[in-house]
Amino acid sequence: MKMSKGKYKIESKIQLSDFETKEVVDDAEKKLKKISKKLSKIQDTMYAEGKYSMLICLQGMDTSGKDSLIREVFKNVNARGVEVHSFKVPTELELKHDFLWRHYIALPAKGKIGVFNRTHYENVLVTRVHPNYIFGENIPSVKTLEDLNDDFYHNRMDRINAFEKHLTDSGTIVLKFFLNLSKEEQKNRLLRRLNLPEKNWKFSAGDLKERKLWDKYQFCYEDLLNRTSKENAPWYVIPADDKPTARLILADIVLAELKKYNFKEPTLPAKIQAQVEEFKNQLNNE
Repeated sequence: MKMSKGKYKIESKIQLSDFETKEVVDDAEKKLKKISKKLSKIQDTMYAEGKYSMLICLQGMDTSGKDSLIREVFKNVNARGVEVHSFKVPTELELKHDFLWRHYIALPAKGKIGVFNRTHYENVLVTRVHPNYIFGENIPSVKTLEDLNDDFYHNRMDRINAFEKHLTDSGTIVLKFFLNLSKEEQKNRLLRRLNLPEKNWKFSAGDLKERKLWDKYQFCYEDLLNRTSKENAPWYVIPADDKPTARLILADIVLAELKKYNFKEPTLPAKIQAQVEEFKNQLNNE
């Protein structure tokens, strides 16, 4: 499969309106199965080598398909090698720490792939749309809504850039994906949740309230994408209206990135290697 990954990667200032929300690849599900198996194999070697970890960050509007994407892309990867964290409203304990703390302690260990389903970027996205949420952090310098201006959020983005630079310098491969969903497709998916009894549990009245803030969210996403897509931790804008294609594109990008590192299984120490035949004989003669 050949796709131009450059058209998804943010390498200069962008406008979200310039990106397509729908792309359809023939036999996307069949092609994803092949890539998923390759991901499993390369992750096994990555785990054995134990030098690098990978952090995959997923952001997107409600119903953009994050949960099902994680399930389908990583279904063939050994469970020991993938850790998924879904970040909800901060707990009382989390609010007593700085805004990055809960994300730092959830980072993947060397050899593993970590997936953040909603990420540290919620701290410059949801809190920017709903600035009152910031007051729960009890920040000494924040006394009124006027303190929560563009400078405040841009400072947070700078701190996120520094956080991700620290991660990549320490051996974590960071890839960030924005699932670019159209407003019309979101409407269709919300209606599906209401029309199908088995999907009712997924619906929340809050989804409709957030939908009314669509334009504000798009503005905030565009700003953070432009300010935080770096060569060491790039953002990719993935067309999300067609779920099978979105999964395929993301999986292909992840696989291509992992291949760059040419992971190798460690070899046995020379002393142990010299005794391999002896060990075999011991076992065969039991």
